[in-house]
Amino acid sequence: MIDVEKPVWLLDVDGVINTIKPGWGAAPRKSLVWSGADNTSYVLRWSPLLVDRIRALHTDGRVEVRWCTTWCPEAERLESLWRLPVLGRALDADPMPRGAQCWPLKLAAAWEVLAEGRRLIWTDDEALPPPGPAREELTADGRALLIAPRANRGLQPADLHLIEKFAEGRRLPTHRVAGRHRQLPD
Repeated sequence: MIDVEKPVWLLDVDGVINTIKPGWGAAPRKSLVWSGADNTSYVLRWSPLLVDRIRALHTDGRVEVRWCTTWCPEAERLESLWRLPVLGRALDADPMPRGAQCWPLKLAAAWEVLAEGRRLIWTDDEALPPPGPAREELTADGRALLIAPRANRGLQPADLHLIEKFAEGRRLPTHRVAGRHRQLPD
């Protein structure tokens, strides 16, 4: 049975968790992660405090986290690295498109969440639709929280605060503008 009250969090990795300067007031961690799809290893750098908050929100049942990243086919590597439970995968293309070619798949995943009757949290540094009709339709009636962090910093404590408030049932549709959140007018 689907819990329609619990929002679904579509979570990107690069530029959202994996960032150059994750901050959070503690030293970042980094690790090499092998990608069989790309036949190479990538250096991932993240804030353990951020990953802990993501894990807690999911395991406490406040949100349902789903990967929405080009890492989806190899997400088990991230779950092992970050000690996350097995999370749903929003993308299943084979081969997985990269960069902007993946954005339509991510947008389709967002629409699918809303079609399920669920509220949506979508964190992505690149793929969120720009201001305009698509974004307005996604956030209509406060049913979606869209956060586009700065790619070099990723999600920050203030972003997680907004996610927690939205998970509590508060309607907080926001746009990310120059590193700041701007509340949409009622």
